[in-house]
Amino acid sequence: MGQERMVLMGKGRWVVVAVVVAGVVAGCSDGSADAQPSVSTSSPTGAQSGTTSSRAVKVAVAGVVATGIEVPWGLAFLPDKSALVTERDSGKIKRIAGNQVTEVGTVAGVDPSSEGGLLGIAVDPQYPTRPYVYVYYSTGDDNRIARLDYVDGKISNPSVILEGIPQAAVHNGGRLRFGPDGFLYAGTGDGTDRPNSQSDDSLGGKILRITTDGKPAPGNPDGRLWISKGHRNVQGLAFDGQQLYAAEFGQDTWDELNAITPGANYGWPAAEGVSQLDGMVDPIAQWATKDASPSGIAFAQGHIFMAGLRGERLWAIPVADGKRTGEPVAFFTGQYGRLRTVEAAPDGSLWLTTSNTDGRGDPKPGDDQVLRLTITR
Repeated sequence: MGQERMVLMGKGRWVVVAVVVAGVVAGCSDGSADAQPSVSTSSPTGAQSGTTSSRAVKVAVAGVVATGIEVPWGLAFLPDKSALVTERDSGKIKRIAGNQVTEVGTVAGVDPSSEGGLLGIAVDPQYPTRPYVYVYYSTGDDNRIARLDYVDGKISNPSVILEGIPQAAVHNGGRLRFGPDGFLYAGTGDGTDRPNSQSDDSLGGKILRITTDGKPAPGNPDGRLWISKGHRNVQGLAFDGQQLYAAEFGQDTWDELNAITPGANYGWPAAEGVSQLDGMVDPIAQWATKDASPSGIAFAQGHIFMAGLRGERLWAIPVADGKRTGEPVAFFTGQYGRLRTVEAAPDGSLWLTTSNTDGRGDPKPGDDQVLRLTITR
């Protein structure tokens, strides 16, 4: 069935084009207008192994990058191919270079909770000309986004650019990602107050698109700070070219992968998973919460890779042009425990963090770890 989709064509410019939405009903693929994303409730045959094919892609653990990191949450690469990683509960930022981990500073005012604390991190796309990193963190009153100087291996001069994002012990969102347009995107949660997700006046349950000064980015619908609403708890953002994807925690039934259209409503709290409600956009894939509970996502080689917490696995979902093009496949099920963040590294590999020290996992020696994954076809 055809529908209109707004596509980002350049800095601040959104245009409406016609696209064809295709889905696959679990158990059939007739392409009818009622087609839905298929339901993945368990790992396909063979997905328990360390190297499993998803169509033409294979993923394997090439080595351990770092160990002993306490509740790693956000991870972002610097131009020198080292990475900065946030520790949720301690409020510390650490740098990983080679196999060496060093502390670069602590973000003041972080108030950790069951799901809150120091969360996402992003590096200014013009770094080091603009020597800034951006963090998303919880205080006792709200969630905030701050800009920090990062010079000579140390953070300094914190400046809050956006505050007032709903905060609670859970449902804080937290992922940050710079888009190809140079603007900063942030996934937020409803802060356990469901009406926030549908309220145009709340920053909760939204995907934000802002300037590096915390202002609405040019081209945002109605000049707001956000581009989409109706989300429950967005902890994963990734771009395939101009197309933005978001991973979202469901409540009790369905977790989601959504293809984001500016101005669209993704349904929460009226919808969880595929609901086919008028005026609301369905996910392109959904999972039982026991099989996913998704946090970070990354795009590489035609796939969205999605880290699962409760699901304890890495999902690979083939996508193109905002549509799912095949069945999701799980890797490493149960092998490394809870998986929080996955990022595409400059060398073409993926870095994957565990989250076994977050109070909900079963820590093993060396946890938490950062693993390096290779992708081959």
